[in-house]
Amino acid sequence: MKNLFLAVLSGLLFTLGWPTYGFPAFLFLAFVPLLFLSENFINNKNNKYFFLYVYLSFFIWNLLKTRWIYNSTAVGAIFAIVVNSLLMSLVFWSFHRVRKRLPQRMALAYLIFAWMSFEKFHLNWDFSWPWLNLGNGFSEYTSWIQWYEYTGTFAGTFWILLVNIVIYINVKPFFKTKDKKLLFKPVLKSLFYIILPIIFSLYLKNNYQTKGQTAKISIVQPNLDPWEDKFDYSNTQLTKDFLSIANPTTDLIVAPETALSQYAEINDFTYSRPYELMKKFSQNHHTHILTGVDFIHWYPKNDNHIPETANRTRRGRYYDMYNSAVLISPNDSIQIYHKSKLVVGAEYTPFRNILEPLIGNWVTKTIGVSMGSNVSQKERSVFNVSDTPVKVAPIICYESIYGEYVTDYVKKGANLLAVITNDGWWGDTEGHRQHVSLARLRAIETRRDLVQSANTGVSAHIDQTGKIIKSLAYNKRGSIDATVHLNETQTFYTAHGDYLARIAIFMTALLLLYALSRKKVML
Repeated sequence: MKNLFLAVLSGLLFTLGWPTYGFPAFLFLAFVPLLFLSENFINNKNNKYFFLYVYLSFFIWNLLKTRWIYNSTAVGAIFAIVVNSLLMSLVFWSFHRVRKRLPQRMALAYLIFAWMSFEKFHLNWDFSWPWLNLGNGFSEYTSWIQWYEYTGTFAGTFWILLVNIVIYINVKPFFKTKDKKLLFKPVLKSLFYIILPIIFSLYLKNNYQTKGQTAKISIVQPNLDPWEDKFDYSNTQLTKDFLSIANPTTDLIVAPETALSQYAEINDFTYSRPYELMKKFSQNHHTHILTGVDFIHWYPKNDNHIPETANRTRRGRYYDMYNSAVLISPNDSIQIYHKSKLVVGAEYTPFRNILEPLIGNWVTKTIGVSMGSNVSQKERSVFNVSDTPVKVAPIICYESIYGEYVTDYVKKGANLLAVITNDGWWGDTEGHRQHVSLARLRAIETRRDLVQSANTGVSAHIDQTGKIIKSLAYNKRGSIDATVHLNETQTFYTAHGDYLARIAIFMTALLLLYALSRKKVML
């Protein structure tokens, strides 16, 4: 029962510390029960029970904070919760095994570096799901982490793990002797490690001067239910709808992801009625329009140059799909960006080259299409808004949770971040609130104003310190007028990216090799 209590307590502490309803101070305690759990099993041969306890802890956290995925896809929710809990458990289990071969402090250092390495890995592999990366846990308390402009979220991960370890090491004597006098110094040490970074952050925030020229942006939220309404309208109707609520007197109108949700042939789009409507609106009001579009490209039946990435219908037709952002200007040609960080299952099939030969024919016969994926774009694109100083990064939905990825837009000259998303799939849950909350971290890391346009969810203007200036709540139709600042300078994190994670990967490998070279030590 003692070990079960520790596992459940840890899972609840992670949950209580996580945005958007949590208080991140709980994260500084969340690993402590797991560290005591590991100590309880250190000389126990029943490691399978240890793994189950650890899995229970991470499963509670994943379930309670990301169960909202179920509103969009039951299979996706089960997979994300089960697999992510498993991966987290494997990382902590590896620490438990290494702990038997290394001195305590080296083993605890391994935990920090291994967890950071796992988070970096989770940002880049085919089943990427970094939503619960520890550094994201401060997204509602941005005054604590203004130093993310130098470090990115990996310093937040390091901070959480370090404080947990400090607390664990210092409270062990108390649990052995039950002498309350032994708690005084541990509490002071722990508070020092927590408060010092916060003081530095507050200093940065109080001395930060907003940078850049200004521009006026209209952020549109059409509030169309993707389950009931959105996909029943033609692209012409959808275009008229979002233009009717936009402010035409601004420099740029930002509409959400898949604002035009009926697949448009990409090669013919500039001849379409929705394009004509937006172009005319742009010319008449001397404004620019950034919007999301679902594109498709059908290959001719006798085309002998079909790429391997193309999707195939049951009747043998090949096609490409794109989740894209476009910029339409009064006098310039259209600018297009294709979403690159795709959602597993919904937008791409991971390990397709392996899976499709095995089960692809069954999928095609069952649902009428092959195991397909959207076409993605390897390089970031920045939209230059002519006759204005605006150079905007078109960030589509899920892409906004990838810190180093977003810095690539800034390196290409973006002075404004624009997240376009359709968070209505998740319903009125924590999902859309967490999404806009995580976007605040990108504003701090790059010191860029950020505007988010959601079909429904939370549309918002976020300033360069991560503060939400204006927002439009879930299930509200309308637009926000935002005066944004266009910062042209690059932060240290923008220039160097996830350098802390790269150091952690090196240190993990070093400590792991050293551990493997040593004999087990009975502790």
